[in-house]
Amino acid sequence: MPGARVSQGERVTLRTVEEEDRAFIQRGSANPEIRIPIGNPVRSRSELGDVAQKEDGNQLLVCLDEAAAGPGAPAEDETTPVGWVGVDDVSYRRPDLAYWLVPEVHGEGYGREMLSLTIEYTFRTYDHPAVGAIVYEFNDASRGVLESLGFEEEGRIRRDRFIDGEYVDTVQYGLLREEWWE
Repeated sequence: MPGARVSQGERVTLRTVEEEDRAFIQRGSANPEIRIPIGNPVRSRSELGDVAQKEDGNQLLVCLDEAAAGPGAPAEDETTPVGWVGVDDVSYRRPDLAYWLVPEVHGEGYGREMLSLTIEYTFRTYDHPAVGAIVYEFNDASRGVLESLGFEEEGRIRRDRFIDGEYVDTVQYGLLREEWWE
């Protein structure tokens, strides 16, 4: 069950991840429609570790809240988790964003709103000049949403990862703080 509200947009709410959310995160990250585009191996619930804690960043659930959902932990029928977002490496370099949404909500604009809220949260919480994200070359939807938010392609590692039977390029994106606030 998602925890306290961290940030809220028009349709999407970012909430803290609680231990009870382990099953949702494991189901989502094991789904081939999510796992293959983000390049993650299948992990069991126990391999996920303590989903509520992250040593060097934050994990947030992406939720669709009902009007009655308050800022604290909502009742089960007041929110629906539809994705996950991570903010990694905050203590020693610029934060990297990682994210996914369940396939049932792809193409509905939730990704753009989720990332906008995450970028705002990250720049308000951490004193870094930029945020980054890594995307695989074939993930046009993810690349499109990053570019629509002002991210610039900063580099490419050719044939970096073996995903779904072939080597693919990794594309690094970045967004400077001043570019975001403009």
